[in-house]
Amino acid sequence: MDHSQVCIIPGASAFSEFRRQALAANVGARDVQGQYMHYVELVESLDSESHALLEKLLTHGNYVEAQEKEDEPSTVLYVLPRPGTISPWSSKATNIAHVCGLQKVVRRIERGVRITVYLENGQSLGRSSLDFLHDRMTETISENEPDLNLLFMHHQPGLLGTYDLYSGGRSPSEMLQDLNRKLGLALDASEIQYLVEAYSKDGPVPRKPTDVELFMFAQVNSEHCRHKIFNASWTIDGKPKTNTLFGMIRNTHKHTPEGTISAYSDNAAVLKGSNGSQWAPDDLNGQWKATKEPVEFLIKVETHNHPTAVSPFPGAATGSGGEIRDEGATGRGAKPKAGLAGFCVSDLLIPDHRQPWELDYGRPSHIASSLDIMLEAPIGSAAFNNEFGRPCTAGYFRTLLVEMRTGKDSTEIRGYHKPIMIAGGVGTVRPQHALKDPDIVKDGAFLIVMGGPAMLIGLGGGAASSVSSGEGSAELDFASVQRGNPEMQRRAQEVINACTALGSHNPILFIHDVGAGGLSNALPELAKDSGLGAEFELRDIDCADKSMSPLQIWCNEAQERYVLAVAQEGMNKFRAIAKRERCGISVVGRATRRQVLKLTDRDHPADGHGQQDPIDLPMEVLFGKPPKMTRDASSRKAELPGFDTSLSLYVPQASMNGLLQEAIDRVLQMPAVGSKSFLITIGDRTVGGLITRDQMVGPWQVPVADVSVTATSLTTGIKSGEAMAMGEKPTIALISPAASARMAVAESLMNLTAADLPDRLHQVKLSANWMSASTHPGEGAGIYEAVEALGMDLCPKLGVSIPVGKDSMSMKMKWTDSQTKEAKEVTSPLSVVISAFAPVLDIRKTWTPQLKRYNEVGETTLFFVDLGLAHRALGGSALTQSFKQTGDEAPDIRSVSLLKDFFDATQQLHEQGLVLAYHDRSDGGLFVTLAEMSFAGRCGIEIMINDICPTPNTPDVISTLFNEELGAVFQVRKSDENHFKACFATCGPPPGLIHKIGRVSTKSSSQNMAIYHGGKLIYRATRGELQQKWSNTSYWLQRLRDNPSCADSEYKAILDDAEPGLSYNLSFDPKENINTYKASLLNYVRPTARPRVAILRDQGTNGHAEMAFAFEAAGFTAIDVHMSDILDPKPHQSHLGIDHDLSSFVGLALCGGFSFGDCLGAGQGWAKSILFHPTTRQKFQTFFERKDTFALGVCNGCQVLSKLKELIPGADKWPSFERNESEQYEARVCMVKVSDPPAESGMAPSVFFHGMSGSSFPIAVAHGEGRASFTTDLPSPHTGDKTWDASLAHDFAYANLAPIRYVDNKSLQPTTAYPANPNGSPAGIAGVRSQDGRVLALMPHPERTILAGVGSYIPDHALKGEKDAWGDWGEYGPWLRLFQSARRWVG
Repeated sequence: MDHSQVCIIPGASAFSEFRRQALAANVGARDVQGQYMHYVELVESLDSESHALLEKLLTHGNYVEAQEKEDEPSTVLYVLPRPGTISPWSSKATNIAHVCGLQKVVRRIERGVRITVYLENGQSLGRSSLDFLHDRMTETISENEPDLNLLFMHHQPGLLGTYDLYSGGRSPSEMLQDLNRKLGLALDASEIQYLVEAYSKDGPVPRKPTDVELFMFAQVNSEHCRHKIFNASWTIDGKPKTNTLFGMIRNTHKHTPEGTISAYSDNAAVLKGSNGSQWAPDDLNGQWKATKEPVEFLIKVETHNHPTAVSPFPGAATGSGGEIRDEGATGRGAKPKAGLAGFCVSDLLIPDHRQPWELDYGRPSHIASSLDIMLEAPIGSAAFNNEFGRPCTAGYFRTLLVEMRTGKDSTEIRGYHKPIMIAGGVGTVRPQHALKDPDIVKDGAFLIVMGGPAMLIGLGGGAASSVSSGEGSAELDFASVQRGNPEMQRRAQEVINACTALGSHNPILFIHDVGAGGLSNALPELAKDSGLGAEFELRDIDCADKSMSPLQIWCNEAQERYVLAVAQEGMNKFRAIAKRERCGISVVGRATRRQVLKLTDRDHPADGHGQQDPIDLPMEVLFGKPPKMTRDASSRKAELPGFDTSLSLYVPQASMNGLLQEAIDRVLQMPAVGSKSFLITIGDRTVGGLITRDQMVGPWQVPVADVSVTATSLTTGIKSGEAMAMGEKPTIALISPAASARMAVAESLMNLTAADLPDRLHQVKLSANWMSASTHPGEGAGIYEAVEALGMDLCPKLGVSIPVGKDSMSMKMKWTDSQTKEAKEVTSPLSVVISAFAPVLDIRKTWTPQLKRYNEVGETTLFFVDLGLAHRALGGSALTQSFKQTGDEAPDIRSVSLLKDFFDATQQLHEQGLVLAYHDRSDGGLFVTLAEMSFAGRCGIEIMINDICPTPNTPDVISTLFNEELGAVFQVRKSDENHFKACFATCGPPPGLIHKIGRVSTKSSSQNMAIYHGGKLIYRATRGELQQKWSNTSYWLQRLRDNPSCADSEYKAILDDAEPGLSYNLSFDPKENINTYKASLLNYVRPTARPRVAILRDQGTNGHAEMAFAFEAAGFTAIDVHMSDILDPKPHQSHLGIDHDLSSFVGLALCGGFSFGDCLGAGQGWAKSILFHPTTRQKFQTFFERKDTFALGVCNGCQVLSKLKELIPGADKWPSFERNESEQYEARVCMVKVSDPPAESGMAPSVFFHGMSGSSFPIAVAHGEGRASFTTDLPSPHTGDKTWDASLAHDFAYANLAPIRYVDNKSLQPTTAYPANPNGSPAGIAGVRSQDGRVLALMPHPERTILAGVGSYIPDHALKGEKDAWGDWGEYGPWLRLFQSARRWVG
């Protein structure tokens, strides 16, 4: 490559101060500095104007000049993306350059890091040190300056491969077996024989197979895609079984089909929902409107275990992304709504925080450690959800690595070296689109690939996931890892949303997501499901890398893609929608009546003389199954030692108090038990404006919720919704697979019942994810036993069905120790993860574990309902694991009828409103249940265990407090005790199982937990010390991952008993209608009388629906406007007749999200597309200068407005919004205070805060770059960065330009303390205003809690009035006032 065709532009500092310190410590250096370097591949040489524009684009963040310390020994390293790959950052940055007018000169922008490591004299960097400086799975590191020829190399396109199976002197089977190993196809012997016969001279395809055909066959027929084990015939212990595993799962739906619309036939199961509305822009004029209709909901839970083991961040990111696509591709197009995530790994081995139960057994060199997985994978999953715009509101986290006895002198290691990464959620679908209809796809229909381009990534993921990890090669493992670009997926989802909003005119006839196997699986599936064949042209597939071979183009697993069938008459509409959303589409083929799959290559057409088409196969060859798999398995009953409940075997010479304290300390720090805060606050839990119950509970936001609840739709007065909860008990499977499966179902139901559910269990539906090393001794029989226990027994008896699920049958890691040459393996236990879903009657009635204090509700009683029938089995518990044991007796469902009765009783309790707090007994036992309730309520509790513990001796106390049998604790008013018991008397457990075990302390100052037996004090500790212990593991992980000082600050605050938590201190009445006209806002004002506000979005925006709803509820006409409408003023066909000229609007709302994926800095791409486009720049400047307009920018919109301040009158002193001080995405609920300028200031009041000045109340926060930064021209002497000056921030606030500020919960005064101030903004600045008050930019999200029932913490009085009426707020939350104020100003 000619280097004149590459431009190098230095960029910002790559590492913050604390990152530099951490890196220096990790590599043993005195200092580490890093600078981003931008490498721009040009189409043609840059002129001075283009060069200046490019430099402006790439100058973002803290710019730093390279400061060489010439007299100090150093090593310079260059980190770049792996050759042959295109990073997600590159895709987004190149896209921004093209939108900003550089498409004719810029081909691609890539980014690297120049790292300077300052060493002690004589010191050198070891190989292990380099792993701290780059991600070896996605990047390279070298002391040599980048070879730009290699970085932007354009190879000749790869050629089609064909294989003569009848040459070379070997049999066709041997030839195919070699190809099987070479290509990583994971074919078994029967499949190889099937292919030999198919390509024989007497077979249906008497010719040489192509590499594309073989690879496609492997993907389409992989265990990952075809679930062969679940469809196999089984023989157990020599006895043939009549049912397949899948057949037994289907039996649950056969018994209970009610409430299920679609099962086993689509990307997700579709369930009957509630009445609500479809909230979407009108196709003709762009006006957001509500269409009343039933809102059906869909459920799906996926796994992405193998890619997460290899490369945790992209593996988990694409796991969540793939599951989101599954939801969007359900029926004829659907909408993801709320997500869940779960992780299982082996022991963490945190440096300086090793735990006594942990085992260090080593790992394969190309697989990530458990610690690295938990530091990176949750960020990957959360980042995808955040950027796409789906809240994640449920999940779990478990670790396990244990040595188990298998015989007299033999042991094995069980654990999660092959991790579990669970991604799932709930979505919605319109009734007319809920079912796929293959009959509407006709011969000649266009077959389309929508989304991102093909890239050489994720090749063979379906086959790679189907073998035990470590059996293949490291390079094949790398090749199977994908990369995520959620902003592209959001664009594709917006196309789906626009199509489904058309109702009966939806142009999408059929849709599939592109997942495992890439197009080689998705396009043939689309044709097969439509009952048709298909013809495709290879070169019509959008390809980012022109050097890719036919195999690579057809079989890669590049993400964010869907395949669709669209009728010819719908193509113009579909193209117009995709163009408006800037979403790539490629018409790659047509459906045919002829049942043949044909892929041509116009660059290399078949010529009859050796050049073949890449694919020319009868559909029946591809999908005609090889012989059905048969499985012969044997049971294995391990001789497990019992658990010593006296603990004296494990902690000799300790006193009873010492033993109990040791047990408590260990159990509270078990990852499955302790706080999951480090996993939760990184994930947006409020986007969409529909989350009524997330993981965080109460005024102190403690992560202990049992259930996630969403409202049905953005509909005024909505009370209905959906609930989801999880259950998993894999450690029990080491003792009893069947008990483990049953208890997973029971746990999910015990969690789910915290929501107000219909009175019959048949409306509860389960997703079952089955993970097993099915070829390991005993595991095949184990999974059969577990599936049989649920499918043929428990679920039919309960009346619940399993309409959806997933299996992963290769949960084993095998390797050879590089030093000892010892063969090692770690096998996971059978892991059944159950996710339960149900419709919700009243979202306001969800129970939480937050105990109500004596001064709030008077004297209360704690009841324990024991569904374990007084059993105290400790097998598989957190306690046994914490002492390196398993135990020999497993807890189980002791009575199915009792569990059903309990469910019936809880529905009565919901109806009568008797329960103040609820929490089930699960991981950690009754002790942890009670402790977590105390944490959530920040109160003391006094517990009497006489009724449930035979003696005060150690074995009885330990087994009572730490067994994990089924049960639950309820808090009720003392005056309601009899009413509570009466609910159970009519339909619930018998009185002997309901135990009065204590009360909340009547001393408001006490936050102690005290446990008594017969009047004797057994244990006492403060809430603070227990909660810190419980938070310890989360704290250490947060401290390693984020800014340690932030983690320290949050951890320390746990001890503050005087912390009051969140509170609502309102200077206004939320029910008051402040608008001057008298008609009802929503019902009687003619649309023409409503002022128009532009709900402005760009690619990657995800918060526009709730923004539109907020303005509509306040009396505006909300109009959907995309930046493409303004940059390209010709109206797209999807919006004929709409006036997108900003002059037609009185208001402009820039919505939250991740425009351009926050590439080049949050909001930068969107802002620069305005600033660098002269006509568009003038339109915005004219709008801002008009005196009759207002503008609101929230989160990403705030960041954009801050970059446009040169266009906004009176905004010249505004800060920019930079990376949070924690260097982490912060999703929290924080207190803010609103202030308007005092009258004597002479400043105009804000358009947005009429009557709100002085109010302090909670607001949703969700951002990664929200720290207000006031730059000076003086560089910091240490970093060279331009740095904000706190005094400028205080001057700014003093000038009344910061109308909304983060305050601490106690004094309600502005704060910089974390996490009350989630981003470190000086002076607590959360939002800024223009001098005249017409423009407001704020980082928090007022638009997300407009519905009264939506929010993480809402006082009961605000929600509920007499006889199910709405409470003190009415049907809307207090943040509606901000939008009503703007409506009042317009008049």
